[in-house]
Amino acid sequence: MSQTRRSFIAALALGTTSSAFPLLKEIETLDLNLDTSDDEISDAKNWVSKVKGSKKIVYDGTSFNKGFPVHWNWAYYQSNIDMKVPESEITTVTVFRAFGISAAFKSALWEKYALGEFFQINDPKTGKPSIRNFTDIPEKGDLPGGGTVGISEMLGNGSLFCVCGVATKIISGIIAKRMKLDSEEVFKDFKDHIIEGIQIVPTGVWALGEVQSKGCGYIFAG
Repeated sequence: MSQTRRSFIAALALGTTSSAFPLLKEIETLDLNLDTSDDEISDAKNWVSKVKGSKKIVYDGTSFNKGFPVHWNWAYYQSNIDMKVPESEITTVTVFRAFGISAAFKSALWEKYALGEFFQINDPKTGKPSIRNFTDIPEKGDLPGGGTVGISEMLGNGSLFCVCGVATKIISGIIAKRMKLDSEEVFKDFKDHIIEGIQIVPTGVWALGEVQSKGCGYIFAG
């Protein structure tokens, strides 16, 4: 893949948020393999095939946004349960992409690479850059509106979550360069610390298109 195409795809993956602009020059200096293997493509397609039922929604999480991409996933699910819709008819999907990918990773990774500082996410309990992913298994006060249902519980309820592979490669590459570490090793560390049950997909925009083609309604979650 040429440097021009790599930079173009990288810029698209991170979007045009205010957080992305300062990183564009750093992105251009990265030498990353953004190609997708056949196995990764197959796994991603299998994940999409899990979309089911008549009540289907996808939340587009381009930023952490106080955990709303997770909280609204639960809200749609619970609203339908309250309306006596069978669980087999409900699919809630959240796509973590661009600067929203941080929610896909275990707390150990947040602490190791100071993700709270990198993504400018403060812990609601301390007010300081978070060293834990409080959207995974939240405590009271972690999520908006007093929510205490996080990613792991929603995965157990059949909800689908995925994380953009290109954004993960880019951001792990930037962090690796800043810390003078090997980018491939840091990317592997990121993949190894994805919360069990969350699928890494080639790109978040691909996943959004695929699940919508399966009938999911779309909601921008931040």
